[in-house]
Amino acid sequence: MVIALGGNALLKRGEPLDPALQLRNVHRAARALAPAARQHQVVVTHGNGPQVGYLALQSEAYAATRPYPLDVLGAQTQGMIGYMIEDELRDELGGSREVATLLTQVVVDERDPAFVTPSKPVGPVYEEGEARALARARSWTVGPDGRHWRRLVPSPEPRRIVEINAIRLLVEAGVIVICAGGGGVPVVMDASGQLHGAEAVIDKDLCAALLASQLQASALLMLTDTDAVYDGWGGPDAKPIRRATPSMLRRMTFPPGSMAPKVEAACRFVEAGGSARFAAIGALEDVEAILRGEKGTTVEAS
Repeated sequence: MVIALGGNALLKRGEPLDPALQLRNVHRAARALAPAARQHQVVVTHGNGPQVGYLALQSEAYAATRPYPLDVLGAQTQGMIGYMIEDELRDELGGSREVATLLTQVVVDERDPAFVTPSKPVGPVYEEGEARALARARSWTVGPDGRHWRRLVPSPEPRRIVEINAIRLLVEAGVIVICAGGGGVPVVMDASGQLHGAEAVIDKDLCAALLASQLQASALLMLTDTDAVYDGWGGPDAKPIRRATPSMLRRMTFPPGSMAPKVEAACRFVEAGGSARFAAIGALEDVEAILRGEKGTTVEAS
């Protein structure tokens, strides 16, 4: 199974990007994942929105050189977050399993319309006035993310995972693989077949769906800080959706900044594999109950 840890599962909304706090959250995540990792072949991916935005701010603060591009910052977050998950998960498993973090590149189309319409929130949250001032000062695109505002960057569709064969080899050898963090390092391919970094951040859930499909996984779990997908989220009559098919979910509307990317990823994964696979969306601490079908939202072909 592929387990995608949402950025909000590792760093809750509004929490400061403090290293000790992130390590505590990663420890909590590893403890929640350990039972599943003992029983299944597990591949872990993770979000990086807060961290990549923070590194971008650090990079811009050093005026003596040009800021690092988003692909390089994405690679940095893969190493940073992957290292913390790897250490904590290995400790939780008592050294009984090999755990490895693999730097992962993901090919996108340089003509993807996302490059002219930035939509992916990264970095810390701001009040609207502060966000608009930063946009003017730094030539950013900004927009609302829930009750707050954040920087928005291009988020093209993931097309191909460059290291997929290496990931397969590790999985077949019984290794728990941490890969495609933050949606992978975005790269484009030129006419000669050479890869070049792209100024973007790929949606982590869509990349997780592609990863799970290419690995022919049986399950895709997307874990966040919300216990399920809700019908009428935020309204007085909101209710959790416990079981659904892709066709049911595609008839519903999920606003941007909500569960929309996770729902789309779940639908794509199930539609690509039929009755042999399922996807689930829920809270990090409910992993075992989600696998039993008792909590979260389970998406199946029928």
